[in-house]
Amino acid sequence: MSRLKDLQKNLFGGTTSNARQFGMIFTLVAIVLIFQVWTDGLTLRSDNLIALFQQNSYILILAIGMLMVIVAGHIDLSVGSVAAFAGILVAKSMTEWNLPWPVAIVFGLAIGAVIGAWQGFWVAYVGVPAFIVTLAGMLLFRGGNQYIGNANTIPVPEGFREIGSGFLPEFGPNTGYNNATLLLGLIAAVAVVWREIRARNTRRAMDADPTPMWISILRMAIMVGVIAFAALRFASGRVGTSFPISGIILLVLVIAYSFYTRNTAGGRHIYAVGGNSRAAELSGVKLKRVNFFVMMNMSILAALAGMIFVARSAASGPQDGNGWELDAIAAVFIGGAAVAGGIGTISGSIVGGLVMAVLNNGLQLQGVGTDKVQIIKGLVLLLAVAIDVYNKSQGRFSIIGSLMRPFRREDSAPPASPPDAEREPAKAAVSG
Repeated sequence: MSRLKDLQKNLFGGTTSNARQFGMIFTLVAIVLIFQVWTDGLTLRSDNLIALFQQNSYILILAIGMLMVIVAGHIDLSVGSVAAFAGILVAKSMTEWNLPWPVAIVFGLAIGAVIGAWQGFWVAYVGVPAFIVTLAGMLLFRGGNQYIGNANTIPVPEGFREIGSGFLPEFGPNTGYNNATLLLGLIAAVAVVWREIRARNTRRAMDADPTPMWISILRMAIMVGVIAFAALRFASGRVGTSFPISGIILLVLVIAYSFYTRNTAGGRHIYAVGGNSRAAELSGVKLKRVNFFVMMNMSILAALAGMIFVARSAASGPQDGNGWELDAIAAVFIGGAAVAGGIGTISGSIVGGLVMAVLNNGLQLQGVGTDKVQIIKGLVLLLAVAIDVYNKSQGRFSIIGSLMRPFRREDSAPPASPPDAEREPAKAAVSG
């Protein structure tokens, strides 16, 4: 019985980062296996996995920025239009203004920064709610996309297409697999083992009881097994394909933003503002600066997502970005973010996006029509969150609840009088 309790505490719902990561990956794997059976093995075919990542990388990138916006207590409805607007300008800059594609990418990011600064100014310094500002931005930049492009598609050069449709190159001996993808998987597996060992050593240095060794070994074995399986799948695709370049961009962003939100003062300030903006401001957090930053950052990532989509499509068009904001928002909430702000993780949002991607992909493999896919996705989103919230309220095991546990206010502060309890969340977040 004690081992079962250790397993549930440390593997499925513990407060350590490693347990949280495993719980999310376990959930995603379970959903993938369901569709693997339902589609008679098509879901985990190499070509399908590669296409799945390429088709959804831009939504996952949007989910990273949207998570920070929602945690800060806002919403951004303009991301699809901003992505389309940046994409059409970047395409024109290469085809009509003869900008080299690397310079065009920098130009696209600069466009996103300017748009983000514009929207961030209205939200942070004028005080207009982000919902209204970004709703206006959705209309403004959608119209701008169609005006600049004259409702036509604009092709992009071959070099630029690599960021959306390119793959890791082949090198070394002929192993029957893409060696670069195998190397990437090896690096990821080593990182998992190193992180587990480092976590155990850190707890020992703090005179805290480390996770039981058998649980650490089990956790590492499962994580490494999942990574090895994924690496072999991506590395065994048809000749000329492997892990997508857009996937590499996504991985770099996930690592960078996860570190920022969890290990820096700026990241903790975002959670403090979303948890209790008044208390955060009294604790010294620059409220306007935080709100300006999350809005500007979101538009920069939207511009990047738009460029990746244009590169994969080989052209920019008037319908680019339609509905992207809804997919990004759904990914964040499925991943455990709170509507009121202050709660959520980057990794949770990525898993939420992958859940929606696998759901969409599996239904399409079964030949389900687009209309029915939308209905099913909406119902799954509502039911998944509702059931999880119900389980949490009944004291049962809750996946989303376990993901949010490290950010619960009652876990970060001892009981106190009402005024003190109101200030504690922000203090804990700022002092981090």
